[in-house]
This record gives sequence, C-alpha cells and structure tokens, in this order.
Amino acid sequence: MHQHGYIGRKMRLPKLQDKPAIIVAAFGSSSRAKAALDIFKEKLGQHYADYEIFWAYTSEIIRKKMGIPSLQETLAKVEAAGYRKVVVQPLHVFPGTEYQQMAETCEYFPGLRVFLSETLLHRWDFIKETLGVVEAEFLPPEEGLNLLALHGTPLTSDPVNIVYLGLERLVADFYVNVLTASVEGVPDPDAVMARIRRDHWIGKYNKVKIIPMMYLAGLHAEEDLMGPDQSWRTTLETMGFTVECPKVQYEGREYFKGLAYYPEITAFIMDRLARTLSLARYY
Repeated sequence: MHQHGYIGRKMRLPKLQDKPAIIVAAFGSSSRAKAALDIFKEKLGQHYADYEIFWAYTSEIIRKKMGIPSLQETLAKVEAAGYRKVVVQPLHVFPGTEYQQMAETCEYFPGLRVFLSETLLHRWDFIKETLGVVEAEFLPPEEGLNLLALHGTPLTSDPVNIVYLGLERLVADFYVNVLTASVEGVPDPDAVMARIRRDHWIGKYNKVKIIPMMYLAGLHAEEDLMGPDQSWRTTLETMGFTVECPKVQYEGREYFKGLAYYPEITAFIMDRLARTLSLARYY
C-alpha cells in the first residue's frame, strides 16, 4: 500500500516526525510516594519542551491497580504517532531484570529505532557519584550507624546481583559506619542484622539511620523499612537502637526521602537522557 494511493489517503497515515520521541519508563507506585514523579516531570518539561514526552510503567501489578500503560503499549502509541526514533529513559536505579525486559520489549518494534538509555547506577563511576550525594544524609561515626536500603532482587541468577554486592563492598571500604542491605535478595537484611548483633554494635552506636537507595521510597519504606510490624525499624528497636529515616516536605506533605528528592540525582538522570538523545541524532 502506498501512502499517497487511494487506500493510503483514506487511512490518513500520520506525518513522519523529525525528532525522536522521549519515553520515561518508571517502575510506578500505588502509594502517595508517586508524587515525587512530578519533580522529574517538571524538570523534563523545562529542558525538553520541544520534544513529545510519553510515560510507561514496568510493574504489572501497579499497572493493573492504576490503569497506566506498559512500555509495549507506549511504544505502539509512539509508532502510531509517526515517530521512527524514540529514546527510552528508565527511572530505575539498577540495571536489573526489569531493565533487561525493557531491552527485549524495545526489540518488538522493527519500525522504530529505539535507544534505551542507562539507569542511575549503570556504571561504577555513577555509583560513586550517587554515593557522594547520599552521604550528606549519613550520621557521623560519633552519632550513629547508617543502613543503606536497596531494593534487591529475589533471583539468584540475575546478573544485577554483582552490582548489589559490589556496592556493598564499596560502601564498606569508603565508610566505617555504613552498612548495606536489600529488601529482597543480597545483601541479605537478616544477615546484616545478625552481624550487628554478633559484633555488638549496640554498644558502639545508639542510633541507626535507614537511608532508602530507591527512586521512590513508597511502600517499601512505609512497610518494610519503617513499618509498625516486622520491619527493619522494629527489629533494630528490639536490639535497643533509636531508628530514624530521612523525610522531606513536598507541597505541604511529608514523605520518606527517596532518591527522586535529591536535585543532583535528577541531574544525573537528565545527563543519561542527554547522552542518549545525542546518540539518536547520529544513528
């Protein structure tokens, strides 16, 4: 079928777009923590007002709850709008299973040249940059112990486990009073709690600060980290520690401070997007 033929004219095929589209791919959230996405949306609109911006969400559970589109649905929408190039920028912290699934999904659209950008902690230099930002939250050794809270993965076969364990090693080498644990997988939170007991750190420190290394500190922070039942907080309080978690005020409400609330983290993700858009211009 020729687009200028009889059938093509009747179908009113969209005009091909010159610029690539931008898709922001987030895990999503069903809690009030999703308000933090507005920060990135505002910054994105300021920097890329002349680009069309789409959103996609990678959590199937949250998509069903919220009625929001998947990456596959959004790519189809972009293609139908006449785009032939698109940059997908994930808001994921680690390049884990969901990132690999995004890469596979991008291959389903042979009519689109899809450029999948990098996650926040895609490179070791990125990890050190991010730690340099988050360390401003750390309690000094004379005040207490810090516990970095990662998301983690339950899959032992997931290659991203090497990043989680590598981050744990970096943190241990850089800081004398910072531990690392994941909500799922490694570093194992039960093992970290056992180490705190075994090494008698309650005698050395009286306070623990749990710092989420998650883009949105939503239900994991509200329930697994600081919840009232069987959380990291209750376990540590049973040992005798005073426990706190950084919070932030946003539009008159208080939230646990995920990475989305650090301006430097937003700038890092914008850098990932800018680099990938520059590649899209040449390929």
